[in-house]
Amino acid sequence: MNLSPLQKARYEYQPKLPGMLRNGIAEISVQEGAATQSVADQDKIKALFPNTYGKKEVTFVKGKNTSVAKKQVVGVILSGGQAPGGHNVISGLYDALKATNSENVLLGFKGGPDGLLNNDYITFDDEKINAYRNTGGFDIIGSGRTKLEKESQFDIVAENAKKNGLTAIVIIGGDDSNTNAATLAEYMAKKGTGIQVIGCPKTIDGDLKNEDIEASFGFDTATKTYSELIGNIERDANSAKKYWHFIKVMGRSASHVALECALETQPNICLIGEEVAAKKMSIAQITNYIADAVETRGNKKENFGVAIIPEGIVEFIPEFSALIAEINDLLAGEKTDKFNALPDWNAKYDFIKKGLTAESFKVFDILPQGIQQQLFLERDPHGNVQVSLIESEKLFSELVKNELAKRKAAGTYKGKFGIQHHFFGYEGRCAFPSNFDADYCYSLGYNAFMLIQYGFNGYLSKVSNIAKPAEEWVAGGMPITKMMNMERRNGEDKPVIRKALVELDGEPFKFFAKHREEWAVNTCFTYPGAIQYYGPAEVCDLTTRTLFLEKGQN
Repeated sequence: MNLSPLQKARYEYQPKLPGMLRNGIAEISVQEGAATQSVADQDKIKALFPNTYGKKEVTFVKGKNTSVAKKQVVGVILSGGQAPGGHNVISGLYDALKATNSENVLLGFKGGPDGLLNNDYITFDDEKINAYRNTGGFDIIGSGRTKLEKESQFDIVAENAKKNGLTAIVIIGGDDSNTNAATLAEYMAKKGTGIQVIGCPKTIDGDLKNEDIEASFGFDTATKTYSELIGNIERDANSAKKYWHFIKVMGRSASHVALECALETQPNICLIGEEVAAKKMSIAQITNYIADAVETRGNKKENFGVAIIPEGIVEFIPEFSALIAEINDLLAGEKTDKFNALPDWNAKYDFIKKGLTAESFKVFDILPQGIQQQLFLERDPHGNVQVSLIESEKLFSELVKNELAKRKAAGTYKGKFGIQHHFFGYEGRCAFPSNFDADYCYSLGYNAFMLIQYGFNGYLSKVSNIAKPAEEWVAGGMPITKMMNMERRNGEDKPVIRKALVELDGEPFKFFAKHREEWAVNTCFTYPGAIQYYGPAEVCDLTTRTLFLEKGQN
């Protein structure tokens, strides 16, 4: 296989571990902290997880390793969407496992949870692991989105685990995947299988975090990748001076990616979904907010700019959320077939008009026809609108264009409005991990094995103090149930990990809010450039602006 020079160099990069994990396996002891409780709905979560609820947080410290020595056969899966650094979690897990006992075995189950259900796996060895160190993607064993939530599924997993002599399973995934890990851990404890389940926090969206999990892995690399591209576009916009670029970025349930990219690049506009929801902003208000900046700049003959739009913005707009809910009801069950059988868009439009309330139809009717039609594309498995298919960057650029036409007719706007559209999603999910993510992910994997060695079950691998140099990072674990609450899903109350939204009273948003008025009307662009892998630590090992601001650094 032909390798690029960067590939060759990255294979040889040695990730940095937290200081305590550098002592050698024999000199790593465990220190227990306080007992925990779930973030909400304590009685309900405790009743659902009687065997794994309320366990203590743990930290690894220097001292004699008191774990019971035994051969470990560990299974690992990658679950959900790709995030840079997943291969390093597996590498760290493998290295710690082999450093403890060369006879320990690591099995990689292929295609995510389906691999556990189908008993489809590979046995890792040095050659396989070395070919993927410090690389992006999940292609080492693939991933999948099958949910592990039914007892019948757990029975199959337990049987396959028994066949292979597994002592533990590591699930690398986001909030849904780690909710599944918690449920599987409870099952294993309830049935007395002796099989431990450990989770690792992954998602580029940045919404799997709390007071313990300071960042999910992949967020650093993905936002650096997007910020490089946005910075390049800003430089082009400032050079050509004739386009407004509307850029949609990943983040359906939270706006962390959009906010981080804004902190890195200082665009003219960045919408934050959580603020839109808190202020109950209408489509018209958002449109006017953007149009005001375009008008001010255009009247100064600066007919260019950059607007960042989070992927899930429409779900944060109250009137749009109400519209989506009505559409979901309008096409429930067999009604979808009836709608699809209508001969053309005019007939469908009449069907929609009759089926929506006057308030929701008023919202629907101001949308460009292309966006209207996107609301009626293929439904998700639950029969709902697939919000991710809505091109919100085109929605707002078209609405702003129409608003500016009115202002031009009224004589208040004298500029020109050329538009370019972009969506940055897949570009960031499998990039070569930054040094931070390479180090962080390797540490999460190494640390996951320490949790296994000490017999913990239903825990999330936790590495904290990560705004500091790696030497000062703190390794340990927390019960997954600590992050859980009850939420309504598909008509039922279910235990899930609470998503972390952008905090409007948090330092990252406050910094953004303090500067955005200036960024809106002036050209304050900053250009992060490409991720740097080699050079001074102050350039190569920096993590996100979000994390620095949260930790009171600048």
